[in-house]
Amino acid sequence: MGKKRTSNAALFVLMIILSALFLFPIFIVFINSFKTKFSIMGSPFKLPNRETFAGFENYVTGIKSAGIIAAFGRSLFITVLSVLVLALLSSMTAWYLVRVKSAVTKAIYGTFLFSMIVPFQMVMYTMTFVVTKIHFNNPVGIIFVYLGFGAGLSVFMLSGFIKGIPRELEEAAQIDGCNPVQIFFMIVFPILKPTAITVTILNAMWIWNDYLLPYLILGTSNKTLPVAIQIAMQGAYGAVNWGGFMAMLVLAILPIIIFYLFCQRYIIEGVIAGAVKG
Repeated sequence: MGKKRTSNAALFVLMIILSALFLFPIFIVFINSFKTKFSIMGSPFKLPNRETFAGFENYVTGIKSAGIIAAFGRSLFITVLSVLVLALLSSMTAWYLVRVKSAVTKAIYGTFLFSMIVPFQMVMYTMTFVVTKIHFNNPVGIIFVYLGFGAGLSVFMLSGFIKGIPRELEEAAQIDGCNPVQIFFMIVFPILKPTAITVTILNAMWIWNDYLLPYLILGTSNKTLPVAIQIAMQGAYGAVNWGGFMAMLVLAILPIIIFYLFCQRYIIEGVIAGAVKG
């Protein structure tokens, strides 16, 4: 018992240290969002004092910057629709691949797994060219691009959970006269709730914070929030409004942090369920 307690205490201390290291950059961004521009450059790790405290001036400046409000709405639109489409279509795909055993479904499942290990940088130029040619370089078209990039992990997680669902439930529903669509939405999808919510949360955090993909596809004409922040805070001759930049970073990460705190228990439940039942 003594060794076990010592081991648990050491693990707890290690987790505290790792958490502090992870949260430290966020803390630095937060304190600098209340400091003047020159004090950020001169002493970025010091707390604001009477001389360096800028109040909410950086936040007001950032919000008034061109395109920030519109970019926030655009990011919200893309994120919400993308995660809904991913959760629905990935769950349907995973259910079909698990229940229909054939060489074709095995090949499709292998393709999904392979897509998880292909670096984005390997396909980004070809992807940008194709997306532009088919006119998907707009806020609606990028939703289907996110579907393609996010389907691999989503199908993998959902497939592991579906393997643990008794087939007898679906057979009983079929005997009662349900068609495949009714079986999925009335029997399978409600059982998938923990893992489906996990997939939704993970994809929401990824899509909301994504910078490179929206920049490549949408450019500066339909800026998402990360792109808009970078452009709005960039001044002439490479000068950067660091105060406004830090304030906008705080506002950008705040919604996703709140969303995560409310839903974090579903992530743990969903990952564990998918791993055990897979």
